[in-house]
Amino acid sequence: MSSKDLLESVKKLREITGVGFKDCKLAIDETDGDIEKSIEFLRKKGIAKASNKMSRTASEGLCLLHEKDGEVSLIEINSETDFVAKNDIFISFCKEISIINFEKKSDLSKVNKSNMKNNLPVETNLIDLIAKMGEKITIRRSIFFDKSNGKNSFYIHGALESKIGKIISIVKTSKEDEVGKKIAMHVSASSPMALEEKDLNKEIISKEVEIIKAELLNSGKKEEIVEKIAKGKINKFISENTLVNQAWIMDPKKKVSDILKENDIKIVDFIRYKVGEGV
Repeated sequence: MSSKDLLESVKKLREITGVGFKDCKLAIDETDGDIEKSIEFLRKKGIAKASNKMSRTASEGLCLLHEKDGEVSLIEINSETDFVAKNDIFISFCKEISIINFEKKSDLSKVNKSNMKNNLPVETNLIDLIAKMGEKITIRRSIFFDKSNGKNSFYIHGALESKIGKIISIVKTSKEDEVGKKIAMHVSASSPMALEEKDLNKEIISKEVEIIKAELLNSGKKEEIVEKIAKGKINKFISENTLVNQAWIMDPKKKVSDILKENDIKIVDFIRYKVGEGV
């Protein structure tokens, strides 16, 4: 490694870990310039218990969709600020990752090991990007919808450009129909937790029941009527958070289940990604 490359690697490692020059140089020397191994080396030595950047929260970024021959992939890549999310270098990186994600059917372990156009793996380019942007950047989650058992439709809310946005929903329906796109739009707007009641996480329901009962008791309601009121409130919670039971955004007098019946169509699966949600 030339002295120039060595200094560049040390600088990059310092920016990522916040560790001093001497220790970073030692790590680079010990790992033949491998940044990832250098971070691991420093952590094992107890010098870098956690990267100063990687311990921060990345809740901005982009959702990107890629489609081909009826199959669709979706990926979320996060940054710390919206400023970086709008940076051309970041966007270009995300676009290339989105294509790789589709090719690897959203298997992130394979995505991270895949080479990009510069013949370096995604994980190496990610470290380079973190050093360049000065922010924590993470490839957070991804999903792949094949074309078996239905037709895939999608909706992109707040699209920055083609196939890039802040909220993206994919819906697989039992047959090809224009209503699939409308359901995807509904999912983006209404954020259902599950398709129907049986698909809801039981822990979420239990926690909601606990909160509702505590709220009623604290408001002075008698114990004998708390159960009755709580039952009504939890039924409302279930209706508002299950896709088929939600009020249809284009006609609130109807439920999504009514629209499905009218069009003789079923929802096979769906997903909604919102940048930073749950981070």
